[in-house]
Amino acid sequence: MPIIVDPDPAVVAQLSAVMPTGSHSVDGTGPLHAWLAHHPTEYAVVLGPGLSLDAALDVAESMRYTRPSTTVVLVRDTIDTDVMYKAMHAGCRDVVRTDDQAQLRGSIDRAQQLWSALHSGDVAAAGGRHGQVITVFSPKGGVGKTTTAVNLALALADKGARKVCLMDLDLAFGDVAITMQLFPTHTIEEAIGGEDAIDFTMVESLLTRHEQSLMVLAAPNLPDARDRITATLVARMMRTLKEQFDYVVVDTCPSFDEQTLQALDETDECVIVATLDVPTLKNVKVALETLDLLDIAQGSRHLVLNRADDAVGLEPDKVEQILGMPIATMIPSSLDIAASTNAGKPIVVSNPNHPASRAFVQLAATLTGEPVGAGEGNDAERRGLWRRNKR
Repeated sequence: MPIIVDPDPAVVAQLSAVMPTGSHSVDGTGPLHAWLAHHPTEYAVVLGPGLSLDAALDVAESMRYTRPSTTVVLVRDTIDTDVMYKAMHAGCRDVVRTDDQAQLRGSIDRAQQLWSALHSGDVAAAGGRHGQVITVFSPKGGVGKTTTAVNLALALADKGARKVCLMDLDLAFGDVAITMQLFPTHTIEEAIGGEDAIDFTMVESLLTRHEQSLMVLAAPNLPDARDRITATLVARMMRTLKEQFDYVVVDTCPSFDEQTLQALDETDECVIVATLDVPTLKNVKVALETLDLLDIAQGSRHLVLNRADDAVGLEPDKVEQILGMPIATMIPSSLDIAASTNAGKPIVVSNPNHPASRAFVQLAATLTGEPVGAGEGNDAERRGLWRRNKR
């Protein structure tokens, strides 16, 4: 799908209105290059008017050699002979005015046709590509499950380098939207009764965009909707999102209700959140045994130890012994995490170099199997963080 590069959300919304369903956006050239590295079949890049002409021309010039079959479309508020000459010389295939929706739509259509002609086999393969579902679960409330889901999703999105959707499946008391200071006009509740008509056009209309290029499918506003959301609706919603996003992160409720069980059954990777207290560890132990009985996420579970503090008297090695699985990531105790949540700016966004942020980035890297760019520490520093936490 095409990608829009512009720092102004209003411009992104204006351009997105004429773009194909599922188009992505980033706010600068850094995230653009990261996105292109993960999406070799991208067929169009739209450089918005909020990007300086010099920066836009640099992108076009670079892509002329590195991605010659990807169409670069330059969008400007005004176009004169000088802009046209420089754009074409740099390798832009089209230059359109911001308010010329018909011309932009035509440019994107031609870009797709060109790519299809040059890469018909690649397009067919891309059409069958599916993202991964990562479900965040804990059998006990208050352990930081939503905080983990939100920060993990932001780390995975990496400012737009990957296309990520965060789905709030705590259908009675979901807190994803308020944690991110979002005020959705649409929620999953609006899909009730539409199981047979679910497609991405419908699902996309329910999503809310976060400023970090993350999409959110919010939980219902009132808890009474939970009983009307069927497991079938959950399954079809997740499968539709999986077809369009690189990663779908699902925040669940702290119980094995039918919607959560369905989400767990659809999951590729399961993140289990625990804290260093005996009641929580007992509940997590029972939950793991339940997952074993149901044969869910065997070999794809990742234990996150939240609020990891040596002062409570339980050592990480003891936790691993009790639960019978290794700790994937330890999130240190810090008032900064709560403060950032209360401010509506999750710690990964507000303080990328915080130890908690680096722990979330490490978790994202573990799940993707590749480096994740959030935070400024290098890979050796991140490995060192884990060794320090582990000790």
